[in-house]
Amino acid sequence: MTIDPEHVRMVEALLFAASEPLDEATLAARLPDGADIPSALAAIEEEYRYKGVNLARLAGKWTFLTAPDLSWMLEEERETTRRLSRAALETLAIIAYHQPATRAEIEEIRGVGLSRGTMDVLFEAGWIRPRGRRRTPGRPVTYGITEEFLIHFGLDDIKDLPGFEEMKAAGLLSIEPSGIFSDLRKAEEEDELIDEEEEEY
Repeated sequence: MTIDPEHVRMVEALLFAASEPLDEATLAARLPDGADIPSALAAIEEEYRYKGVNLARLAGKWTFLTAPDLSWMLEEERETTRRLSRAALETLAIIAYHQPATRAEIEEIRGVGLSRGTMDVLFEAGWIRPRGRRRTPGRPVTYGITEEFLIHFGLDDIKDLPGFEEMKAAGLLSIEPSGIFSDLRKAEEEDELIDEEEEEY
């Protein structure tokens, strides 16, 4: 099937104008019926593969990003953001790798108590959210990462997270692997979660 070049131009225009990544359904809603969105995206991705900006897929959505090898040119123009504390970074990493995780599980892995302020910072950033409650005594709230987390860190899927050693080498983790890691994975598979998001944490 031949790709309509006009459809390719339309998709390209929508992606350039968008302030956030767009999914295929959103693109299809703006194009004529029958437009082959996947083929148009593939054509644009190929066209921009070796240009200053590349078409990237983040959290299942599409957006234009500066080519990775040219990012150094924009360093002086980047907005300075607040640096996360080590406690917040470790908490975020634990939630990302072991979601859904409870406060008690996070504290057990880190070996220290978890302050409310640490969780507040991650909630304000939009990187974590309540995932429901475990069907265990006390019905503790569980937490997981958000679509905003994937987009901010340039990931298409949670499976794209780096390995433990890479995280540790980057200074994001100062803990050593322990039995709780496998215990959490087992709990995630066995525990049933109530499909509700509680605002209490």
